[in-house]
Amino acid sequence: MGAFSRPDGARHPHHPSSYEITDPDEAAEVRAVRELGRARAAAAGEVLFLCTCGDDDGTRHATPESNRLLDPLSPDGIPARHRVRWVAAAPDALREYAGALAAGAEEAAAPRGVPLSVVFGWLGAVRQEPRDAARLLAERAPLRLLAAAATAELAWAVRESDRAGLEGAVRFFAGEEFTTRHPKRRRVPDTARDLLLRHARSHRPADLAVLERRLLRAPEDRIRRS
Repeated sequence: MGAFSRPDGARHPHHPSSYEITDPDEAAEVRAVRELGRARAAAAGEVLFLCTCGDDDGTRHATPESNRLLDPLSPDGIPARHRVRWVAAAPDALREYAGALAAGAEEAAAPRGVPLSVVFGWLGAVRQEPRDAARLLAERAPLRLLAAAATAELAWAVRESDRAGLEGAVRFFAGEEFTTRHPKRRRVPDTARDLLLRHARSHRPADLAVLERRLLRAPEDRIRRS
């Protein structure tokens, strides 16, 4: 699906520019509102055989029904359903935070007392619908929490992470939120560094070279190895 434009210019801050609908029932709903829009346009005298628009976002022949279904701000729409599904899959301790962002908050208060290993696991969890309308939220929400944490806290959380957590940790440490930090803030103890490199080597080889360049050894590790 393509981007949806409202006449008033309002938008959901975390709605992606494109997303996929794979659920057969939702796809059938989209086809139905498109056909309804074309039927009404034909009844109004529009020559439809000249239309080559494809109607990717459902707005070429918009109706109240298509707007209600496809508008990211519609509480009954498909994008809202995708966000609700994403919130429901969030870890218990992060669900309120996820819900605030899904409801349309540009920023949300970070939850207190949640281990960063849980956040790593949230980022690294396999999503059944990775290209749905919540895909931008699924990246932004955990990354914002991780980006605000000190490197020492992140490194300790790596040691406490399971496989999903290590997946999320590699994605974070290989991403812009970490690699653009000052070199002094990219010093990671050997234990965490080795765990990250080992996971990347086995499961995310495309990230390995970035990690090897950007994960700097902590001073005490360099002294111990000399």
